[in-house]
Amino acid sequence: MALGDLMESRLGHSSSSPSPSPAAAAAAAPVPPLPHRHHNHQNHAADDLPVANGPEPRNGLEVAEVEKPAPVAYLPQVVVLCEQRHQGIDEATAAAAAPSTSGLVSKWRPKDRMKTGCVALVLCLNISVDPPDVIKISPCARMECWIDPFSMVPPKALESIGKTLHSQYERWQPKARYKLQLDPTVEEVKKLCNTCRKYARSERVLFHYNGHGVPKPTSNGEIWVFNKSYTQYIPLPITDLDSWLKTPSIYVFDCSAAGIIVKAFLERLDWSSTSSASSQKDCILLAACEAHQMLPQSAEFPADVFTACLTTPIKMALHWFCKRTLLCGSLDHSLIDQIPGRQNDRKTLLGELNWIFTAITDTIAWNVLPHDLFQRLFRQDLLVASLFRNFLLAERIMRSANCSPVSYPLLPPTHQHHMWDAWDMAAEICLSKLPQLIADPNAEFQPSLFFTEQLMAFEVWLDHGSEDKKPPEQLPIVLQVLLSQSHRFRALVLLGRFLDMGPWAVDLALSVGIFPYVLKLLQTSAMELRQILVFIWTKILSLDKLCQVDLVKDGGHGYFIRFLDSLDAFPEQRAMAAFVIAVIVDGHRTGQEACMNAGLIDVCLSHLQPENPHAQTEPLLLQWLCLCLGKLWEDFPKAQLLGLQTNAPEIVICLLSEPQPEVRAAAVFALGNLLDNTLNGSDDDSDDEEKVKAEINVVRSLLQMSSDGSPLVRSEVAIALTRFASGHNKHLKSVAAEYWKPQSNSLLKSLPSLANISNPSNVYSPNNSIGPVLRVGSDNGAAGRDGRISTSSPIATSSIMHGSPQSDDSSQHSDSGILLRENASNGGLSYARPRPVDNVIYSQFISTMCSVSKDPDPRIASIGRRALSLIDVELVVMKNTRFNSGGPHRGETSSSNYGMARSSSWRDMNSGSSSMKFMTPPVSPPQHDYLIGLRRVCSMEFGQHPINSPDGLADRLLSSASGLSNREPLPQSTIYNWSCGHFSRPLLTVSDDNEETNARREERERIALDYITKCQRSSCKMTSQIASWDTRFDLGTKAALLLPFSPIVVAADENEQIRVWNYSDALPVNSFQNHKLSDRGLSKLLLINELDESLLLAASSDGNVRIWKNFAQKGGQKLVTAFSSVQGHRAAGRSIVIDWQQQSGYLVRSGHFAAGFADGSVRIYDVRSPDRLVYVARPHAPRTEKVVGIGFQPGFDPYKIVSASQAGDIQFLDVRRAAEPYLTIEAHRGSLTALAVHRHAPVVASGSAKQMIKVFSLEGEQLKIIRYQPSFMGQRIGSVNCLSFHPYKSLLAAGASDNALVSIYAEENYK
Repeated sequence: MALGDLMESRLGHSSSSPSPSPAAAAAAAPVPPLPHRHHNHQNHAADDLPVANGPEPRNGLEVAEVEKPAPVAYLPQVVVLCEQRHQGIDEATAAAAAPSTSGLVSKWRPKDRMKTGCVALVLCLNISVDPPDVIKISPCARMECWIDPFSMVPPKALESIGKTLHSQYERWQPKARYKLQLDPTVEEVKKLCNTCRKYARSERVLFHYNGHGVPKPTSNGEIWVFNKSYTQYIPLPITDLDSWLKTPSIYVFDCSAAGIIVKAFLERLDWSSTSSASSQKDCILLAACEAHQMLPQSAEFPADVFTACLTTPIKMALHWFCKRTLLCGSLDHSLIDQIPGRQNDRKTLLGELNWIFTAITDTIAWNVLPHDLFQRLFRQDLLVASLFRNFLLAERIMRSANCSPVSYPLLPPTHQHHMWDAWDMAAEICLSKLPQLIADPNAEFQPSLFFTEQLMAFEVWLDHGSEDKKPPEQLPIVLQVLLSQSHRFRALVLLGRFLDMGPWAVDLALSVGIFPYVLKLLQTSAMELRQILVFIWTKILSLDKLCQVDLVKDGGHGYFIRFLDSLDAFPEQRAMAAFVIAVIVDGHRTGQEACMNAGLIDVCLSHLQPENPHAQTEPLLLQWLCLCLGKLWEDFPKAQLLGLQTNAPEIVICLLSEPQPEVRAAAVFALGNLLDNTLNGSDDDSDDEEKVKAEINVVRSLLQMSSDGSPLVRSEVAIALTRFASGHNKHLKSVAAEYWKPQSNSLLKSLPSLANISNPSNVYSPNNSIGPVLRVGSDNGAAGRDGRISTSSPIATSSIMHGSPQSDDSSQHSDSGILLRENASNGGLSYARPRPVDNVIYSQFISTMCSVSKDPDPRIASIGRRALSLIDVELVVMKNTRFNSGGPHRGETSSSNYGMARSSSWRDMNSGSSSMKFMTPPVSPPQHDYLIGLRRVCSMEFGQHPINSPDGLADRLLSSASGLSNREPLPQSTIYNWSCGHFSRPLLTVSDDNEETNARREERERIALDYITKCQRSSCKMTSQIASWDTRFDLGTKAALLLPFSPIVVAADENEQIRVWNYSDALPVNSFQNHKLSDRGLSKLLLINELDESLLLAASSDGNVRIWKNFAQKGGQKLVTAFSSVQGHRAAGRSIVIDWQQQSGYLVRSGHFAAGFADGSVRIYDVRSPDRLVYVARPHAPRTEKVVGIGFQPGFDPYKIVSASQAGDIQFLDVRRAAEPYLTIEAHRGSLTALAVHRHAPVVASGSAKQMIKVFSLEGEQLKIIRYQPSFMGQRIGSVNCLSFHPYKSLLAAGASDNALVSIYAEENYK
């Protein structure tokens, strides 16, 4: 049975497709699903959205080849953004998924292993002299250690009994030192105890007391010994005994009324625990009976029945059972002493009986005792565990004689546990075979079916059990079965199934004691056990990281490295081996050294090399090979150097183009851990140039990944680059300081042309520039050395940078400035000068981190700001204020002084009382230059508002006084900890959640089809306003969205405040901000996965896309993913038009499929076509106003397009025919602002800035015109800003720009 056959890979394939130029309106139409194609490009802009590829389409559409099908409702079956990574990844969730070192772990692992080092045996028998308080019956019990003391002279009998007791104990603990005292005095007992404690040191001492020849203990808890002449009984206080033996210790008292001793001990322990601050003593007590009971005197029992149960359980159990079985009349009891075999040989009858007895008593204890008590008594000390197993037997046998053994710690009653029935059956089968085996020593031994039946019972539990049900009581038996070679494989497979049920199951298995068994099995060479052992260890290490120490100590790491390198295992199983190795080396230097010396780097790299014929393509294995390497290199310079020497960067860099975000993120993690963050910009030129060169190559690749579409990847890139900033801190500070501190331009002359760093053609373009940046000293609060803003800058040279506003061709506004913190040293900077060869990469780093600091994912942005703070660069974020027309315009000539030269918009800062505030200036459009995303602050005013004042326009993201301390810990990667969570989840079974999801989806499909049927037959006149909601948006409603299966409307304004409202109950549901950046402007709201757990896509006008889940829960919104749909950073200004296509999983940005343009044209694109453009029409000619809205497939007609222009006309086109529209509706007169086309109903709606909504049929008939609110005063509806139809119902949501109302209209008979 191959475990890999049961496993399923949970990693999906995803990639992206970049989009071309911006447009005014776009709509996505459903297309057939197409096969996947791998795109080898760096900007995985749609990390979570698949890219399709298929046969090349025709560049034209021929009418003759197409027949119009009947409109049929089509519900997309594709579900996206449902991978585990979309549940949210942050430090908290990642830490929770990682293997733990606390919690459940502390419960199963014994804190301190204990060993009984010395055993003191004290026998007070005084054979032939009965104690005065004992009246014996006749016949009475006489056997001591299975010896009749009256069968020989008393001294010899006493000596023989003592030696036999010694040998009986020695079977349970052969390595202990034994001391024997026969009928001793007080001094002899004292000497014995002191000797034992001296020898045992901190180990446990066992004190066995047989008081059958002395009176029962006194009420004060004194036991009796003898004087030297054996003429008197001398009391021995239990307090003295305890003071001599100390702790840890275990006492066995085999005498009548032994419970008195236990009571006295407990009183002493209570007194010592209250009078001393020390912890309670480690003291264990086993007593033969309670305080008021006498030992059994029946001849059917030995006199020391309690000792017999503790030291010879099998013999005692069979003798006792033999008299109660149906075989008692036909069985010779003497045969019990002749059972063939050895107790430690499980292939013999005696050994198998002992094996079964151990399994049953372990099972009873594990199912009855609390787990912490089970650990202490049955797993901490081998001798204590054996005695307590046998104590359970003693309780069963002695209770049949009305005698109740006592223990401390107190155990619950176990004498009636149903597992004793299994023992009785095994004993009966044994007794039935016994005569034949003794008569014929050569007879073949037939193993018992006990373990086979128990495994079957365990398998039945696995088929029906769960975490909520009672744990399987057979788990300790499965542990014992691992000792049998014949049952081992089946037991391991069943154990693997159990561990796969979750961390709770792993904890139960570890608490029962599975760990040492599976650890020892790693020493076997059995090939059939490899896969299941790797699986079991994967489950164990997914819970408890501390097992790494034991694995390395026993050389277990080699087992998994060999398995990882094998080619006959499934990739999923080898990924598990890589996970195990990653845990072994995680933060464990001994493990790192052991795995490095075992050739782990070569093994991993050999399976990652593309030219290797056996190179892996399974995403899970690729992911864990990278994570394994990353953990090996983490903070381990020797392994890092070895990785660089073995060409690891070039091999791992190839994985940065893999379609799976998890693989890319793992590759970034590995590359990031190759960077040494301890260099700290040393001025010593003896640094290894080859190492630095390799690191620069790694960083260059990481910089290219900073715009990856997956937040998971971008997060790892930001963290890796932060490590680089820490390691090259001084050099980066130097570069930043040289850029922004006022000094001569001499440095620039020695540097390469920085303007051409990212220019593919290496041709300098004036537009590839950044604006000047204000430098503000932070240590002393001064703006410059003399309190003035500097009028010169090293970047204010036209040959390097254009700082003039003449390149500005838009109304975009800056959202932040850059502040450079000085390390004050007489007002100057003292940074190490970097090597000139590295200046380019350092410049690129600063540019990239400035862009990262404005990432749409807030966590990634905070990491970017942390990296900048390491090099004393701070961001100052501006509040979003519209820039007026008084600034420079395109074509104007700027001052002759470029960059930070003083201009008319600057005011001097001579006055000491003057403080400053920032005005958001215009900036040049983003270009692909080396400082993408670095924002210009070229227009400043200085007024009365201090920079830190809440009244000022500048909000600090980082403290200007001191910033984040460089001594603070660096941001930690989450990909490893989060990836570990994969193995803690079930791998062999499909979650029941899938069944619930499918059932819910089927129900929603049924409801949707019912809605659609009603919708297609409706009049769609929208005559009734069923709800009106005052959103209280300051800037009016920008977008509105109706949810398909609940009475919920979602609305947003231009400031990207999103609010959710229940229009049935007229109650607010939720409200939250799409982001907290200063650049704001909403483009569109879209719904993803309509038929499942719907997600809300909020597209900002700067091209950033954020997708939310749980948005309709009060305060429950959670960011699923965020990315930029455009290359580089784009300031708010022009709107980026976005649409979503569920079936193909396409996020359409600015012109895929059907797009309307500002020149009034309509174009259709097909991503499968090499030319993309397949249809062009100008339906609004001769007017050239821009297209405001466009709709695909009105009434689900697959060949129709509806286009509306700002001029007020609505054009209907059939793409199979000529480019001329077949229907024109003059809806408004030059003021059309919104268009909505119903997906299934034959209706379209248009909105006007002149406060009206018109509803038309697809034949051009005006069905309804809406001007007024249905109130008593008849208020106008306001200037229409957005329109949106319900996906399946005849409902229309309309948002106004001036009164912030969202109104919902329906048919007159709507319910």
